[in-house]
Amino acid sequence: MSDPKRNDLRVRARKAVLCGVYSPDDARQGAGGRDRRLDELKGLAKTAGVKVVGELVQSREHPHPGLCFGTGKVEELAALVKSTGAHLILFDNNLSPAQGRNLEKATESVIVDRSELILDIFAGTAQTHEAKLQVELAQLLYFKPRLKRLWTHLERIEGGIGSGRGPGEKQLETDRRLVEKRIAELKKKLAEIESRREREADRRTELQTTVGMVGYTNAGKSTLTRALTGSDVYVADKLFATLDTRTRRWTIPDFDTVLLSDTVGFVRDLPHHLVASFRSTLEEARRADLLLHVVDSSDPEAEEHIETVYEVLEEIGVPTDNMLLVLNKADAARANDRSILDGLIHDHPEAVIVSATEGEGLEDLAEAVARRLAGGYVEAAVDTTPANGRLLSFLQEHADVHGEDWAEAGDRVTVRCRLSRRWADKLAHDADLLSGTSVLRLVPGGPERAEEEAAAPLAAAG
Repeated sequence: MSDPKRNDLRVRARKAVLCGVYSPDDARQGAGGRDRRLDELKGLAKTAGVKVVGELVQSREHPHPGLCFGTGKVEELAALVKSTGAHLILFDNNLSPAQGRNLEKATESVIVDRSELILDIFAGTAQTHEAKLQVELAQLLYFKPRLKRLWTHLERIEGGIGSGRGPGEKQLETDRRLVEKRIAELKKKLAEIESRREREADRRTELQTTVGMVGYTNAGKSTLTRALTGSDVYVADKLFATLDTRTRRWTIPDFDTVLLSDTVGFVRDLPHHLVASFRSTLEEARRADLLLHVVDSSDPEAEEHIETVYEVLEEIGVPTDNMLLVLNKADAARANDRSILDGLIHDHPEAVIVSATEGEGLEDLAEAVARRLAGGYVEAAVDTTPANGRLLSFLQEHADVHGEDWAEAGDRVTVRCRLSRRWADKLAHDADLLSGTSVLRLVPGGPERAEEEAAAPLAAAG
């Protein structure tokens, strides 16, 4: 049986059959309703520009070790491909190199698994130099054990799904060396970028409060960012519309201006190599003072999406103990199936309900964020001399100043402000800032309490 030809094949405008092997107890089988098991794969295929012409699923406790499908199902798949004129077969499972090779021989068609499809989408979406390097590294790590199915000089990686086939063992060894050399180069470049990004993130978090936004892909994070900040971030109704972390200023009424960072969306079974490559991109989320976990409350699989986000965050080392759940797309949830939203509210009573497109709940979200961030703040009354310009400048830059009370003689001033505990800590231990006659008083309550004489001195000099 001849091998399927992968050269000159591109994803866009190609016809595909969607396949998947699932456990018999998969909740998405839709007893009494429609089968939702291939829904996400359809979304991925649409994003990749593929036309779906057929579907085939099988319920098995475990995928067949050599074919994923059972042998009878493989014959059915081959007949479906022939009758629909499909150019490739997209699997919702992650296939081993042997499974992919055996399926291609049995069906005489190009086989693309879930990881390969996601990598291709990321390759087409990457815009910045860093994102392109990250995607290329993930692709090379994925394709390295699969070089027997590839073309001579790695066109497979640059050309998208199904673009080449290996020419023989001698060239295969050459390709392996080229791949290993390129992997080493990419890792070195990305390590340099990660180091620089960490330094930038350190400086940013030192200077201003940061809020990170995470969530399942297409949960509406970009739309919410635009609604909150008024920025012109790219918005599209498709999976993985953007890959790069984008940071914008968000002014929270009666509180402060914070930096809001929108990160790449997650998806279940995200390729391991891709997660590893994008660690530096998610540096903003790791260092944020607060995380907003945005959820599409109209999606029947919202709870599964929540669990997936937690799993990915845990894998990349992002703490989840300081996170606020945001149930987005409330308007769509009420219009389609209100029970989904009601169930989420019942299970997550602390969540904030919003609709980014309608502007619903944005004030509630701002208030909730302010409350959570205020837990890391103290109200301060800083009593100093006008000559201490360094301290006054520090407070203007890092504190939310409520007012200044000057002594009649004009030789002293008390600055009433709100200060993050991080900066309060710095003041308490910085002898240079507190030199001379400066006295810092801190209290855990509101501005009115900062004026009370009962406030205990945290630090004093002179």
